[in-house]
Amino acid sequence: MVEALGVAVVGFGWMGRVHTQAYARVRHHFPGLALRPELVTVAEEVPGRAEEAAERFGFASATRDWREVLADPRVGAVSVTAPNFLHREIGVAVAEAGKHLWIEKPVGLNAEDAGAVADAVAEAGVQGAVGFNYRNAPAVEAARALITNGEIGTVTHVRIRLFSDYAAHPEGALTWRYERARGGSGVLGDLASHGVDLARFLLGEIASLTADTAVFVPERARPAGATEGHSRAAGGELGPVENDDYASCLLRFASGARGVLEASRVSVGEQNAYGFEVHGTRGAVFWDFRRMNELGVSRGTGYQDQPVSTVYVGPGAGEFAAFQPGAANAMGYDDLKVIEAYRFLRSIAEGTPHGATLPDAVRSALVLDAMERSSRRGEWVDVPSA
Repeated sequence: MVEALGVAVVGFGWMGRVHTQAYARVRHHFPGLALRPELVTVAEEVPGRAEEAAERFGFASATRDWREVLADPRVGAVSVTAPNFLHREIGVAVAEAGKHLWIEKPVGLNAEDAGAVADAVAEAGVQGAVGFNYRNAPAVEAARALITNGEIGTVTHVRIRLFSDYAAHPEGALTWRYERARGGSGVLGDLASHGVDLARFLLGEIASLTADTAVFVPERARPAGATEGHSRAAGGELGPVENDDYASCLLRFASGARGVLEASRVSVGEQNAYGFEVHGTRGAVFWDFRRMNELGVSRGTGYQDQPVSTVYVGPGAGEFAAFQPGAANAMGYDDLKVIEAYRFLRSIAEGTPHGATLPDAVRSALVLDAMERSSRRGEWVDVPSA
């Protein structure tokens, strides 16, 4: 029997909309899911935005105060898509209210924040999911299977890149994303957190690292009013950018493999250029998010001059079959969040975690904190255990 589960969304920018649409679509793709999400309420402090979201997407109610969500007996699960500095307060409160939590990465400003939310989820006995969506791509799951099964031999080194131009324009508004107290570590928390999760998902834990960071656009104009996404604010009062635009990092994995992780939010000419190259003793595997449903695969016994084949993933990879009937039929970004919603709801229905969890967020945050320490000190640092 399918049970209804009241869900709420806290914070309604672009990511709040993505979560909402994922809830609306999830049973279309996963009809066997034992829970049916119902959009109960949306919370957003910007005047009028919650009401507009309720009318557009069909929430039963709207509020400017997220605390009202926690007191609502109709709500059994909450998506938290608010800015980073609110993650800890809201995430802990959601868990303490006995409601299941789907929260966006990086889960707070640092590992302490992520750990507080993880502890609250564990103590409350609720399920917790984190928005590391790129690991949900069927091609990424296929790559992990190739690596785990030894089809490229023993992994020797990996390169992970996350290049974007969303902050490249000098007129980009000085929003919370660029303030350390509200946006945390900048490109580390925004993009490198995804890179760390991909690294761990594919190759296991990172033991030590050395990192370098930089700010390339040191000042931005303050916006005159509420913003959404990556708005511009030409002519406004200038203020300092307090967190990093760029990060590069050398990694040493517990397995002995080596890695390079590079992330930038100011890469002119690059739009969502995310991907990885994993090399092993007998082959390699390549993935580019912009060609999300393809893998470049080299394997065999040639070693030298060994060719790379393009593989179009199909129904046998990850959750591909829930979206398309055959290989080379494209999936998109929003589909990855539908998979995330499915795994979150399945976790609630079965009482067992599926997909990225709060402990994954803590491990990622520990690596990000180590990157900041290394950049300040100019030396290799160990990544502590959780």
